[in-house]
Amino acid sequence: MDTRDRLRIDKWLWQARFVKSRPLAVELVSSGHLRLNGRKIDKPGRPVGPGDVLTFALQGQVRVVRILACGTRRGPATEAATLYEVLEGPETAAETV
Repeated sequence: MDTRDRLRIDKWLWQARFVKSRPLAVELVSSGHLRLNGRKIDKPGRPVGPGDVLTFALQGQVRVVRILACGTRRGPATEAATLYEVLEGPETAAETV
């Protein structure tokens, strides 16, 4: 994979609109409660790219998402939703009930 297809995990979380600011993204990653492809990470500068799977707790819910794209900016929510695929989380849990 080309290095242009990778982005810092804190920046990706912010661009994908999981958090409202980069400092909150850094805090989420640094807390040690985020997994990248099943491995705990705590470095906000860790590069991620398409195909990577993130598992993290957010607002009392465990989210599991697969990164589809890195993106180039923090755009509207509709654009942010194209950056990932939800594998498990609040949306899919509601569908199974």
